[in-house]
Amino acid sequence: MSDTVSDFVIDRLIEWDLHQFYGFPGDGIGGFDGALERGERDDKAFRYIRPTHEEIAAFMACAHAKFTGDVGVCIATSGPGAIHLLNGLYDAKMDNQPVVAIVGQQGRAAFGSDTQQQVDLERVYQDVAGYVQTVVTPMQAQLVVDRAVRIAAAERCPTVVILPADVQNLPMEEPAMEHWVARTGVGYASTVLTPEHEELQRAADVLNAGSKVAMIVGQGARGATDEVIAIAEQLGAGVITALLGKDVIPGDLPYHTQQLGLLGSKPSYDMMQDCDTLLMIGSNYPYAEFLPETGQARGVQIDLAAGHLSLRYPMEVNLAGDAKATMTALLPLLHRQEDRSWQEKVVGGMQDWEQVLTEEAGTEADPINPRSVYHELNKRLPSDVIVTADAGSTADWYGHHIKLGRKASGNLSGMLASMLAAMPYAVSAKFAHPDRPVVCTIGDGAFQMLGMNELITVKRHWKSWENPQFIVLVSNNGDLNQVSWEMREAGDPRYDTSQLVERIDYAGYAKLLGLEGITVERPEDVAGAWDAAFAADRPVVLDVHTDPNVPPLPAHISLQEAKGFLAAMRKGDPAEASVIRDSMKAMGAELKAGVKNALGRDDG
Repeated sequence: MSDTVSDFVIDRLIEWDLHQFYGFPGDGIGGFDGALERGERDDKAFRYIRPTHEEIAAFMACAHAKFTGDVGVCIATSGPGAIHLLNGLYDAKMDNQPVVAIVGQQGRAAFGSDTQQQVDLERVYQDVAGYVQTVVTPMQAQLVVDRAVRIAAAERCPTVVILPADVQNLPMEEPAMEHWVARTGVGYASTVLTPEHEELQRAADVLNAGSKVAMIVGQGARGATDEVIAIAEQLGAGVITALLGKDVIPGDLPYHTQQLGLLGSKPSYDMMQDCDTLLMIGSNYPYAEFLPETGQARGVQIDLAAGHLSLRYPMEVNLAGDAKATMTALLPLLHRQEDRSWQEKVVGGMQDWEQVLTEEAGTEADPINPRSVYHELNKRLPSDVIVTADAGSTADWYGHHIKLGRKASGNLSGMLASMLAAMPYAVSAKFAHPDRPVVCTIGDGAFQMLGMNELITVKRHWKSWENPQFIVLVSNNGDLNQVSWEMREAGDPRYDTSQLVERIDYAGYAKLLGLEGITVERPEDVAGAWDAAFAADRPVVLDVHTDPNVPPLPAHISLQEAKGFLAAMRKGDPAEASVIRDSMKAMGAELKAGVKNALGRDDG
């Protein structure tokens, strides 16, 4: 039996095969911090990583779950520390990731007294957590920890264990055979669930009847790449990936049209306009306006979370089950579509779109076209790279220009779309996979939030990484760019007081920390800068001065969006001339690519 309640909690997490903890100390979690120190001294099988902020710790735990498939663990003190965890825990909730938070609290006698840093944490966490419980006696600790881990893993959600300061150091007690005392055990429940044969046959009948099948694949299909491809081959389908599932399907698969929507491709948009059958797998794709018209396509959806079924589009058949197991059972029931004209059309559309992206990346800007930066990065991505992207225009360029191979990984804050997450995601990815290269792509606004702080964590740990390749691309454009474009779309000019970002020498800051810093101010230096970054013997900050007025043009511009843009220009946008110039260049690049593609088809 462990000495104290805190010792027991650590031992129990290890027994659950959880060995990586992200946390920040404080007196409200002081007894647990002491147990961590004892455990480290005794060589217990865990690693405690302290970033620079509790919010970062929670994001790291969420990212750990994403990049490993295991439960993430974060730790914080009472009061403000506990509250700081919320953003990262909401990220886990909204992206369906298992995270256990261990949180301090004031002593039990203080409950309800409004003493310093005493917050009603069970109430605070009620919305974000699938399970939240305060440990009030040593005998209860086993129950609370076991339920927290089991529920987080089974329901893919965050859970919270609250440890009052006085309970943390109490001697641990074995749960007794007494009334009201629960004795629990360690062991994950399998979520490899498969629908009944009759439901699978109904789904197969719908899919077999389709001649223009479009698939939307999300992160829920991770680990089932071969099954997705096999179904697409059988049905002659085109495949779209949700942004969180970008790495589920190899980027070089000819009928993989990447993403859908504002940061998606035209072939993906065209598929949704023309398909007669829609198959969604492991995705809670949020933008229903980009899906087919109601009644246009028959629908089948596969998802382990039953609450996601038929949520964005009225599906004819809903299959609640694990993506891999369900597709494995479904495959033998599918007929091979001999007419491949639909899939060939998708392939041709994607080839045309690649030409459009190349032309757009090649247009001049002042000083550097951000598209060109991602275009050059994509050419150099190592086969096993991990790429993280931030919210904002960073996600646009990531969605448009980055293609991930079968061994590569990519991720970002999805449904929450929180700024600054790219940096803790990248650092967590490196701790999870210290042998793999990691590239963090982030805007200057997000980097100034808390991202710069995490270079301190990188400084502290990078020499222990097996592979030192860790590159932070900062799009230094002096603007909260995505919001500026959203203002224009809504018909308002950019509001400089809220939108402009203070210019900082990010490369110089990296050098102050003993890392490598590379400043890029000319377009002709972009390719060489990437080569130098990948060849460096230490982590690198690539400080690229990009043009904030290069438009993140969607694949399809609605009349409302066009009207809003024109209205903003009429009201006197501060960057009106540059915005109009760069927008015209982008549209000209699309037109040029279209002419080239048409001529190529005519010649062929």
